[in-house]
Formats: sequence, C-alpha cells, structure tokens
Amino acid sequence: MFKTLALAVFVFASLWLRDAAALEQIPEPVQRIIRTFKIPHGSISMIVHDVAAESPVVSLNPTVPRNPASAIKLLTTFVALDVLGPTYTWATELYALGPINNGVLDGDLVLKGYGDPYLVVEEFWKMLGALRDQGVATINGDLVIDDSHFAVPMLDPGAFDRQPHRLYNVIPSAALVNFKAVEFGFTPAGDGIHVRIRARPELPNLTITNRLSIIKGPCRGYELGITMDIPDPAVADRVVFSGQFPSACRSHTMHRSVLQPASYAFGTFQRLWGHWGGTISGGFREGLAPENGRPLVVWQSRPLGEIIRAVNKWSNNVMTRLLLYSLATAKFDPPVTKDQGIAVLRDYLRQNGLDDTDLHIDNGAGLSRDTRTTAELMTGLLRHAYRSPYMPEFIASMSINGLDGPTRRRFRGRPEAGHMHLKTGRLDGVSAIVGYVVATSGKTYSIVLLINHNNVHKGPGIEIQNALLKWVYRQ
Repeated sequence: MFKTLALAVFVFASLWLRDAAALEQIPEPVQRIIRTFKIPHGSISMIVHDVAAESPVVSLNPTVPRNPASAIKLLTTFVALDVLGPTYTWATELYALGPINNGVLDGDLVLKGYGDPYLVVEEFWKMLGALRDQGVATINGDLVIDDSHFAVPMLDPGAFDRQPHRLYNVIPSAALVNFKAVEFGFTPAGDGIHVRIRARPELPNLTITNRLSIIKGPCRGYELGITMDIPDPAVADRVVFSGQFPSACRSHTMHRSVLQPASYAFGTFQRLWGHWGGTISGGFREGLAPENGRPLVVWQSRPLGEIIRAVNKWSNNVMTRLLLYSLATAKFDPPVTKDQGIAVLRDYLRQNGLDDTDLHIDNGAGLSRDTRTTAELMTGLLRHAYRSPYMPEFIASMSINGLDGPTRRRFRGRPEAGHMHLKTGRLDGVSAIVGYVVATSGKTYSIVLLINHNNVHKGPGIEIQNALLKWVYRQ
C-alpha cells in the first residue's frame, strides 16, 4: 500500500511539475489577460513555433482535442491544394439535347456541374456568352440541371442554428450557382411611408412581397426592424418582408439564401441569358447529361490557388464543403461523398506524418459543434505547409492583419500591421486563431491558439489572441 501511495504521489508531482513548466512558458502579457477574464488554463491550447526550429517556444495543452471553428478551413484548403494542385480547375458543361438550326436549339439544354466553388454571377454570365458564341440564341425546351457528380444527402440547412437562409448554412451541390445568394437592398421611397426593395441578382422566379413601412426614429435595431419570412421553405421561391424601417436610415443590405439549387440556377439563367439576347421557352428540371455526349461549352473555373483565397480570407463555408467533396475525386469515382473526401484528407495526413488520431472532421468548414483537432496537429500542418512548394499560395490565402479579411482591423496603423497571415475561428464558446507571424527579428513563427470556454467568443478570446500575437511579433 505504501508503494502504491508513493507511486501516486510521484505521478501527481510529475504531472504538477509538467503543468507548472508549461504554464511558465506562457508570456506574461498573455497570462495577465487570461487571469483578468478568469479563463482556466485547461480550456486553452497554445503553440508558438519558430518554423526553422525543432522545439516550440510556447506549448500549452498541445494534444487536447478542441473545437477550432473556422480555423479548421486551413486543414481542408491546404490538403486540397497539395492533393489537387494549385492549377486544378472545375468544369461546368452545357449540352444540347437536340439539333441547332439558324440559332434555334430544338430541345433541352443540360447544365452539368462538377462542384465549381466559385460559379458566381459574373462567371455564369461569361459562360452563357460562350454558349451564345456557339450560335445558340433560342432554346425551345427546358434547362436540365445535372448535379449528380456529388452524392449529397438530404440535409436541413437550419440544423446548426435554426437560420436556414443564412449564407453560411448553404448546403453544397455540384451545380451550385452564386452560393444561392441574393443581396436585398432597402431604401426609403421618399414619401415617408414606403420602403423600396431591390434584389441582386433579380431572379424572375423569385417573388418578393413588401409589407414594410416607415416609422419615425433613429437608425438602429437588429436588421433595422426588418423581418424576412419564407412561407414555403421547401421551395423558397417567395420571400415576405415586414416590419417598420426607421426613418433616419438611408439604406440597409441583407444577404440571404433563397430557392433550391436547381431553381436558383434556372432563375439566374433566365436573367443572364436575356442579357445576351437569348430566350428559353421551357422551365427547368433535374436530370442527367448524355453519357457519351459532346458538350457545346466547357467552362473552366478559376484555379484552386485563387479559389482558396476566397475561402480563407472570407471564411466561406459552402466553398470549403465543396472542396471536401472535390478531394474525394482524387481517389474515388463519382458520385463522390463527403466521407470519401474525409478519407482522402486523413490518408494525406498519415502519409505526411501528421497524427489524425484526435481529429474529427464534420464538414471541413468548422460550422459544427462536433469538429475537433489538436494544437499539435494544426502546428504540424503549418510547419509541413511552410516547407511545401505551394507555401506561397497557402499563406496568401489567409487574412493579412491590418489590411484585409477578418483581421483587417487588428493592429491597423501600428507596426504589427501586415506582418501576420491568419485564419480566425469563432463559435459560441469557441475562439481560435491559426497562422504565421513574421517577427521583428525576421524569424517566422507558426501560431496556434484554441480556446473552448463559456462566453470566450464574446471578447476575451480576441483579447488573448491579440496579446499573444503582439508578443510573438516582438520576438
């Protein structure tokens, strides 16, 4: 019994000494902020590592799995960059299901998507211009949407936070156009009574009901008093705006997801095809492209090296989710699944000596309560990426502090501005920052800070982040 007790005392003392040593590594300015907000050290994982050195400068709870929120996008995007390559592009194909005579397609037009994460209105418009160049002006048939390249299960877009029409909750589709996004703009009509509503893009198959009125008062309040309702969420082809718009407001903008992927693609097609002088007599339906057909147009996306800039600088969730599906195509035949994409990602980590034991990937974007990773894995990824030939593309995809992206206000106008490339993560109870800092010494440090604690997202997390970033910059 004495030996057992002695062993227990020895183990406890060893753990205490180890933890005490780890806490001693935390810079005093960072410790001060942690103490001020009473954040338990057990809720924090932190690693600061000179990318040219073998051992970290700071290491606290490196192997504890934590929710990184959107910071996990760095993992998804770098693996995609290295597996698929920076020049990888996605095709969108247009097929004619009938003869073309004197500018008239006597039959349906098929649009087949392959998961282009950035098929925005401008790219769609140019693609239809290429179709017009093929001699098509009139389509006597339907637009057939083929999204069969990805096997996406039926998902509830509001499952995460009961906000199904927020853009960050858009469900991926191989034929997704413009993120299914509409920018609604609101301005007073000038008569002191009514409010004008505009929509961009203007979709002919979207009905907008305006029940807004103006009320005298200051320009404030959540969404300036505007309430949006979609009577039939399964179709989402009608939106109703109601409420009272403050008279002191000049304008307001609201971005929302509407329609379903196929109907949104059709509405966008109708609007933009008309810009090219084209007409279509039919409606739309979902179907398949001809198996051995020859497309009229093959529209190539922007290269992956550019795409990840939009993903990481602006933390685009649906683009990241599409990248995870696209990863699957490196090893699996279509239709590919999310789980196959995760399998490719895990294989890559293991092949490159990165331990994925405590990694849990939900959708690759971090919009999840269940995603978990360790500071050790994220540091390993950053160090591995820094030695990669695609390091410039990867680092350029991150937010530059004081200049752009989510950290554009961090240290703006101060010496630290422009010396950090970072990816932030924030959910209720989660605050994270991951990236690189070029210090005054000229050394480059990787930095990983993951905090999971009640209310840390409301301010304490950013205070701790900034204290650590400032300290690293001065090294």
